[in-house]
Order: sequence, then C-alpha cells, then structure tokens
Amino acid sequence: MDKFAALEQALRGAAPHTLLDVVSAALDERYGTAGVELRLADYGMHSLQTVNPGPGPGPGETEPVSIHGSPQGRAFGSQEPYVTEEGGGRVAVHLPVTVRGDRLGVLTVRLASDAFTEADLPDLRLACEALGHEMLVAERDTDLYVLARRAARLTLAAEMQWQLLPGRACARDEFALGAQLEPAYAIFGDNYDWSVSAGHLTMAVTNGMGDGIEAALLSNLAVNALRNARRAGLGLADQAALADQAVYAHYRGRAYVSVLLLRFDFATGEVEAIDAGSPKLWRLRDREVEPIPFDAQLPLGMFEETVYVPERFTVRPGDRLLFGSDGVYEALSPAGEPYGLRTLARTLLATSLLPPTQVPGAVLRELAGHRGAKPLDDDALVVCLDWYGRGAGSGVGTDTAD
Repeated sequence: MDKFAALEQALRGAAPHTLLDVVSAALDERYGTAGVELRLADYGMHSLQTVNPGPGPGPGETEPVSIHGSPQGRAFGSQEPYVTEEGGGRVAVHLPVTVRGDRLGVLTVRLASDAFTEADLPDLRLACEALGHEMLVAERDTDLYVLARRAARLTLAAEMQWQLLPGRACARDEFALGAQLEPAYAIFGDNYDWSVSAGHLTMAVTNGMGDGIEAALLSNLAVNALRNARRAGLGLADQAALADQAVYAHYRGRAYVSVLLLRFDFATGEVEAIDAGSPKLWRLRDREVEPIPFDAQLPLGMFEETVYVPERFTVRPGDRLLFGSDGVYEALSPAGEPYGLRTLARTLLATSLLPPTQVPGAVLRELAGHRGAKPLDDDALVVCLDWYGRGAGSGVGTDTAD
C-alpha cells in the first residue's frame, strides 16, 4: 500500500501528458517490465486505440485492436484481468481501466513469467484505478487521451455532443447504467445526461430537432438549461419549465427539444417522470418486456410558458430499464417494418445476462442488422439502467454530486 500511495502521489504531481510514463516507471521498478501499453475505447466502442504520449510512435504502437475477439478486448468486456503467454518466458497482463463504472480502456503490462503471480493482480488493479482517475482530471489540460479515443475524425456537431456528455457509464450501489450513441462520429441532436446525489439519480434523454450544427447547438442549450435549473435546486417540473423558457426565448418556437426527464429516489424506488417528446422507456421485469407509457407533454421550446406535470411509477430491485430515441424504435427494415417493441423485446431478453454497459452496443448492433444495407438516417441513442435498490447494491462507491 505504501508503494501504491507513492504512485498516486506521483500521478497527481505529473504533467497531464506523462501519466503513462509515471505508471510505466513505477511498474518497471517493481516488476522489471518489458513494456506497458495503454489503450482507450474509441467513440464507437469498436476498437481499443493506443495512447502514445511520446514525440513519435514506435513500431506497431498505433495499430488498434478490436474490442471483440482480442485479448485486450476480453479484459475490457469482462472487466477482469486476462493473462496471455507471449513466448520467450514472458506474459502479458491485460487489465481494465474503469472509473466509477465507466469503462475507459485497458492497460497491458508485459513482464517475465517468473516475475508475475496471481497475487500481484490486486496491486496492478489499484494502479489502473489511480491511472483512470488521473486521466479524467488530466483531460482538462491535454488533448492526448481524447485524441487517443478517435478511430476517425469527428464532425463538429459530434465534437460538441461528446463534450457535453457526462460519460458512457455510471455505477453506484443502487444502480448501474451504460449508454451509447450512433453514428458515434457524426451524431448531432441526441443526447443524455445524469447526476447523482446522496438520495437521487436525475436523468435526461434529449433529442434536438434538425441535424448538423443546428441540432447540436439546440441540444447544448437545452441540456445546459436543465443543468442550470437542477443545480439551482429546482424540482423536476421547474427544471423542464426553465429549459422550455430558455429554448423558446432563443428560437421563438422555430425549433424545439424532445426530452424524457426522470428523478429516481434511492430509498423508495419511486420515479418522477416528465415525457416531453420522442424518447421512450421500456422495462424488463421477470422476463417480461413492456413499455412504460406516459401522458405526452409538449417538447421544450415549442410554446411560451408551458406547464409540465410529473408522473410517477416505481422501480423494483432487478428491474432493467431501456431508454431509446426515435432513431431506434422508428428505424425501418428494408421491408419498411419499424424496429418497434417486438424486436426490441427480443433483443432485451437475449441480452438479459449482459451488464448494462454492454446492452446499448448490443441493441445498436441488432438495429444495424434490422436496417440491413439501409443507411442510418437519424441519430440512435440507447441508455440501459439496472436498478438494485438501496441496501442491495453492487458495492461500487458512494460518491455524491449534484
């Protein structure tokens, strides 16, 4: 633990672009490593991209590996260390780098076989945890880790949307959730947001009308207005009303934002909800999939001074909730059949054993198969939430933030 504390201190004092160098030096001192490599998941969750902090890449260092089927991808998917024999008396230890449920990537440590035992894994995982936390802090001051996630260039609209998102996953004792957007490198209007406090989870799933920069600007305005109202301590109805006024004041009804806004109570499982547009919600409970219907209310910014009324329902431990934008449930097959409840229910049942971080990607892959060769003509957003309830959690932390 003394060595781990020293590593944490070294990481905190390091220049933002040198975090991998610091970890490499610490592991080399302890294990005599033959190399340390950090890969981060790309925006589309298809590949693991190498982080190269030096002035130029070494041989083969820029080659991505697939999230599906590679040793690194196995560690990433299972969230467990995976050890491979490399020949010449060496092993490669692939370790997930994850922060509060958000899977960032994989750290690979290569070392002599006789220098490694299973007893070393807890310390190596602590090193990965420290590295992950410091990377998120370092992103304020360097583009290194953001650039490493790119398998292709982002459109400007997508750049704006990814910078607005809170992350791709979050886990607490009471819940775990994961989210994904497609097309990852060219999204424009769909967005999601969440905030966790001591007693509540607040979520927003939004869809700004239009496309390109205009849709991204519209969603940015709505999401930041919702955050501003939430951080002022306003209730759910007032959050929606303030955001509605902000959008209307700027666009005067020419553009609007659909939103599904929810607030979960950790102690009771009661959920307040406001359905102001197109995002939909389905629940998997006891192997039964059903939509959760709400009274439709006006999207944000359509008219001046709209009054919003929350509805309520209750979640139980073991419930899985799936949120989808219209780009999911309205997507058409070549024969003109919408994706809809029947196909979505089949996918939810087939993925019931997957963690919520993997379900959005599985749904989007199924959606791509449903469309066939037909190109994606709208954003597709999927968020999956597993509810554990208070006192029956996953033991992943108790940090609070509003």
